[in-house]
Amino acid sequence: MAMANTVVSLVSIALLCITTAQGRTNFHGTPSSVTDHDFHIDGICQTAVETKGYQCEEHKVETDDGYILSLQRLPAGRSGQKADKPPVLLQHGLFCDALTWLINPPDEALGFILADNGYDVWISNTRGTKYSRSHKSLSPNDAAFWNWSWDELASYDLPALVKYVHNNTAQKIHYVGHSLGTLMAFTAFSRGQVLDRLRSAALLSPIAHMSEVNSPIARIFADTFLAEDLYWLGIREFNPNGGGAASNFVEDICNKLNLNCASPMSLVTGPNCCLNSSMTDVSSEPTATKNLIHLSQMIKTGKIAKYDYGDEGDNMQHYGQAVPPLYDMTAIPNDFPLFVTYGGQDLLSDVKDVQVLLNDLQHHDGNKLVVLFKEDYAHLDFVRAVNANQIIYDPIIAFYKAN
Repeated sequence: MAMANTVVSLVSIALLCITTAQGRTNFHGTPSSVTDHDFHIDGICQTAVETKGYQCEEHKVETDDGYILSLQRLPAGRSGQKADKPPVLLQHGLFCDALTWLINPPDEALGFILADNGYDVWISNTRGTKYSRSHKSLSPNDAAFWNWSWDELASYDLPALVKYVHNNTAQKIHYVGHSLGTLMAFTAFSRGQVLDRLRSAALLSPIAHMSEVNSPIARIFADTFLAEDLYWLGIREFNPNGGGAASNFVEDICNKLNLNCASPMSLVTGPNCCLNSSMTDVSSEPTATKNLIHLSQMIKTGKIAKYDYGDEGDNMQHYGQAVPPLYDMTAIPNDFPLFVTYGGQDLLSDVKDVQVLLNDLQHHDGNKLVVLFKEDYAHLDFVRAVNANQIIYDPIIAFYKAN
């Protein structure tokens, strides 16, 4: 059991978005054995938005495969003036939830900044996270509840969220995603999904091609088949809140590999330049072990493909072919407005991988693709940096105004 806890703890700092939750208050964290139905959880509106003087609405969205997703709406800025600009849907990354966009002070957090700039802000929580642990027939205690990867996030969660916001606003939507939230968008766009309800997309720390991921911890995690081992042991829900063992485990890896352990988190995300150092508490959200297997497959194979069941027969049953179908980034329509921003210090959204993605988009209409490179930014700076308002968010708002 101690070994299993140590392995589980490792991933609490090992992949795409873990410390985006850095600095949040731990709002009545729910044990994995407790569901929304029998444990009171104060909503994000009550705990993180209204306390800062903003109006907020709690919404629920049902996906076509039965998951009930939590969605928050900020319909006005802090002044109380109702939104007079189009809706924006914000999508978090792995091990995160809607608090990604709300945890910094209002003049630094994108959710509040967009509301204060007149946008109708909607912030999503994907399946399995603290506020989206309901299903019309399954419990989080059921293994079947966790039978999904980012394939389902792209093909079920994102379309359901976009449709809901569109139906409630009667307007096309601007999208913004970070990390795994960009992968959800890229793969959905490549299949022609949700585009008819969107105006544009801003994609921060894009995750698509992953063969060059340079995070030592993420590579060790992928190359040693840790997620596959956990799945084989029957661990379907991956809850990364493992406590102090994570830091000890990473320090041990650093020492064995002669890595600089002065800043363990930098080994995962890259050396973030501009985070608020006063916010040091870490809390993170569960995901499906299958989702981690899928991401590991991308790192090991260098392919953007559907989940590989590891057996030709199983793949045939699911896909009608022996190998998983590929997602083709060149199939994203050339006239759909995209804003892509990435950092020179990011170990997860590696510069070389982003260059492959940009090569996929080389035929994109020149006036429909904005690329912003920030040399000193790492993975978390795009959603947590104290200067992201000026460096990243002002250009995004300008991009939205133009589209």
